[in-house]
Amino acid sequence: MANYIMCMGTSSHVGKSILATALCRIFYRQGIKVVPFKAQNMALNSYVTRDGGEMGRAQVAQAEASGMEPFVEMNPVLLKPTGNSCSQVVLMGKPVGNMSAREYHKGYSLKAWSTVTEALAKLDKEYETIVIEGAGSPAEINLKDHDIVNMRVAKHLNAPVLLIADIDRGGSLASLVGTLELLDEEERALVKGLVINKFRGDVSLFTPAVEFLEKKTGKPVLGVVPYIPKMGIDDEDSVSLQEKQSMAEKAGNAIKIAVIQTPKISNFTDFDALSGEEDVSLYYVQDVLSLGEPDLIILPGSKNTTEDMLYLTKSGIGEKIKEKLAGGTPVIGICGGYQMLGEEIRDPQHTESDNDMVAGLGLLGMITTFETEKLTTQVKAKCAGLEFLGSNISGENLRGYEIHMGHTEFTRSDDLHPFVITERRNESCETAEGCARKDGLVFGTYIHGIFDEDNFRRNVLNALREKRGLSPLPVTRNLLAEKQQAYEHLADVVEEALDMKKLKEIMEGV
Repeated sequence: MANYIMCMGTSSHVGKSILATALCRIFYRQGIKVVPFKAQNMALNSYVTRDGGEMGRAQVAQAEASGMEPFVEMNPVLLKPTGNSCSQVVLMGKPVGNMSAREYHKGYSLKAWSTVTEALAKLDKEYETIVIEGAGSPAEINLKDHDIVNMRVAKHLNAPVLLIADIDRGGSLASLVGTLELLDEEERALVKGLVINKFRGDVSLFTPAVEFLEKKTGKPVLGVVPYIPKMGIDDEDSVSLQEKQSMAEKAGNAIKIAVIQTPKISNFTDFDALSGEEDVSLYYVQDVLSLGEPDLIILPGSKNTTEDMLYLTKSGIGEKIKEKLAGGTPVIGICGGYQMLGEEIRDPQHTESDNDMVAGLGLLGMITTFETEKLTTQVKAKCAGLEFLGSNISGENLRGYEIHMGHTEFTRSDDLHPFVITERRNESCETAEGCARKDGLVFGTYIHGIFDEDNFRRNVLNALREKRGLSPLPVTRNLLAEKQQAYEHLADVVEEALDMKKLKEIMEGV
């Protein structure tokens, strides 16, 4: 049987995922066979495993930090909001249908509990340590009866809990004390330690607060973790977009990239590699006035493509994109954003919404029709010669994944298909993918993650630089190595901040 440690928070976005990731890397480099787990995720940033299962990105990062490939038992339940208090429910990597919040919480969630316990039992047999992440707050009284991700998991395993608060938000002491007060006696007993996260400044000045917390709650404060800027680790939900926005501006001749932040934006981690470039200022746009004068406009993925397309139309952003394109600003679409570049988006079976058909931007000659079966697969691809701003971009070894329910047909013979998928579902193939205009100003693809390939990313950016009259830059980054360095740095910071001896005693029940 494995040892357990569970990270819960006083609210969402206090750093549970990041601290769980840090613990995974700390244990991994100690030679412990460690695995992450989160019973239920609600997120629009998802990932596709090697065998085609869909799961939350937080557990993907934790798996990478643990030195392993992700698999769906790490996150057996994934909820992907589609709008109007409704979510697509993904169970063990496969969608089982769309459900309202009431349908899920009042009925289905407890049925999914058996799947959660089966996944846990498998991990328990195969690993020495399980690092478990909760969701939101364990003290949400209206949700506790059908909770399958917080205290129900802790009680099922008798797992020790670390309760985490974000001091950067303010009110961290009150949130810790208040959360403990709202837990029942059995739940409170499972909380074995408190952690203050995202601390800025001189930690020695916080000593009186630590002493107060320990006296007031009877729980040890295991550490005060400093604020870590620009961690370089994938984010799980759109709350983090606010932080990305605040860090976007860069001085000098930075290439300005505007990502349209639609209401149901998904998989915005596609653009983290771009924002990490020193010569790029990437920002997210929610209205016409915020668009500014970008060098490139990107339409990202969407969990509800027709509704997001209607948003572009009603907000005026769609017309503004066309205006910028007419002035020479290129446009790229990824997955749902790619579908929006076409002439029509059809949903005859109401797979995503009640809209039978929505007009697209008409920038590419294609029509997309939604189907009931979702395609989720990792892919390997090559760029067979992409005409972009006068540059011919080609490249091998593109790796990414597809995650969509739409089938696209092409209506214009002069559009190009610049990508070739060479492997899908672990089988070799030669499948044309994506669509591009001959004038080199518009292209789109279903492949998530293409900007993670260092040469392709730099070739696109250099084409933008040359349009601005700037010299091209060489490839200097190795994104995979950067990720590993980020996990190491995170582990170093957290290991120094936490009382690891006390944590070990807690996990061993000493």
